[in-house]
Order: sequence, then structure tokens, then C-alpha cells
Amino acid sequence: MKICRFNQDRIGIIRQQRVYDITPMFHAVTPAHWPAPPVDWMISHFPDIASQLDANWERLASYPLEQVSLNAPVANPGKLLGAPINYRDHIAEANADQQINHGKVYTDISEYGLFLKANSSLCGPNEIINLPAPERRTDPEVELAVIIGQRARHVPLEQALEVVFGYSIGIDMTVRGSEFPSFRKSADGFSVLGPWIVTPDEIGDPNTLDLSIRVNGQLRQHSNTRHLIYNVQRLIAYASAMFTLWPGDVIYTGTPSGVSPIQAGDRIEVNIERIGAMSVTIADNAS
Repeated sequence: MKICRFNQDRIGIIRQQRVYDITPMFHAVTPAHWPAPPVDWMISHFPDIASQLDANWERLASYPLEQVSLNAPVANPGKLLGAPINYRDHIAEANADQQINHGKVYTDISEYGLFLKANSSLCGPNEIINLPAPERRTDPEVELAVIIGQRARHVPLEQALEVVFGYSIGIDMTVRGSEFPSFRKSADGFSVLGPWIVTPDEIGDPNTLDLSIRVNGQLRQHSNTRHLIYNVQRLIAYASAMFTLWPGDVIYTGTPSGVSPIQAGDRIEVNIERIGAMSVTIADNAS
């Protein structure tokens, strides 16, 4: 199942290149009273709606996919988590490039842990991203994004995939520099997510997916999630050992080698096997 958010907060299911609007099915769900828990409202209630879908297909309005505007499929994540240096070939290129390492020697994700990205950095497909520091190198990094579907704490490895709601494509935009990653990777638009969420039954093993990124049509990165140092299960277990994961939390799983700078006006296209493709554009002028 492919689940999307479109046309400014409508909720849809994609079937055969059409978007079926299931927003009315959520109208009976009472929003949480203040203070609301740190969860995404749609994802936390989707299991109840999913059980009603088969009985409601004929009543749903639908639109051709090419005629809707897709938004980031998670509207209100409690946390955006990043996994640094989680491919060995990226560690090698980072240590060989002073513009990336700024004097640091990168070893292994186990020595760096995970980092948090500001929720305000979230953006969806087909958006225009401004460069906050156009005089500095900025790189787009393609990553498999994992969306959590239930409250999870101290999750064992063998049960980790049970807490996954689905998968999306992520672009972790990065200004190179000496500051902490949470700062350099949290500018507005720097956590791209989309084009939709694909449920686990359509993905199978998330650790065998081809992923790639092109800039202005030129291939920059191409790899497979089988090369993750901490695979999806281990990242979930690792994160949940430190803090509670909530429905709608997103884990960006790391990027392979091939990172390279972009500039104003560039168009970035990303693809992950069994999920799909999306693109964003870098603004012509800094803002």
C-alpha cells in the first residue's frame, strides 16, 4: 500500500496511478486533547482506518496522480533521526576529503551514535530548497527513510521490523563545516521526505534496496542498502535503547559514497527500489 499526503493535508492511497482521498474517513477520529503526545496523528490512527478501506473504495473520490501536489507524507514527526557514516565507502571518501571531514577522522557509526534534525527542516517532493549558506559547500545525500508506526522502547533486533509503519525516500541535505551535524543539517528544507510511504508488505527486506541520486541528470550516488553498517533492524534497536520511538518518527538510515556539492538552480532526482522516485530543485537565489 502506498500512502500519501497531498494538496495541503489531504490523506490518500495510491492505486494504479490514481490517488484515492481517504481524508473523510479520519473525520470520526477525535484529535488528541492538549497536551498532545509526540506522535503523528495520521500514522497513529491509520491502523483503524485501514481495516475499513475495502468497504469504502467505491465511495472515495480519486484523482490522477499527476494532477495532485504531493506533500511530505509525514506531517508531524516527533523526531527526525540521522545515521552518520553508515556506509563504509562513505567513511573512506569522508576521510579522504577535507571539505567533508574538516580535520576529523571518521571511524564507525558506533562511535558517533545518531543525531537529531530539526522538524522544521522537513519538506516534501517537488519543492524548492533555498541554500542558507551559498558560499559554503552543500551536498544532497540519498537515504532510505524508515517511518515508525508504534510506540517502541528497548526493541530487540528480531522484533525491530514489527514497529515499522513504512518506508520513504529521504534526502539529507548537508552544509559542510565544523559545526555539529544537527545544526548543519537542519536548515529549512534540509530533510526531504517522499514521495509517499510504502508499507512493509510491498518492500520485503529493507536491507536489499538499490538507491541512487542524480543532479541535473548526472548520476552521483548509486548503492544498495545491503551495504549499511547498521542495517534497519539495528538502527531501530539502537535508537530505541536510548529514547522512546513514537508513531511518525523518521530514521534517515545514512548515505553511501558519491556525495558532491550542488549549486543554485540544480535539480536533484532520487530513486529507491520498490519505493519510487522524486525530485526537488535548488532555488536560483539564496533566501
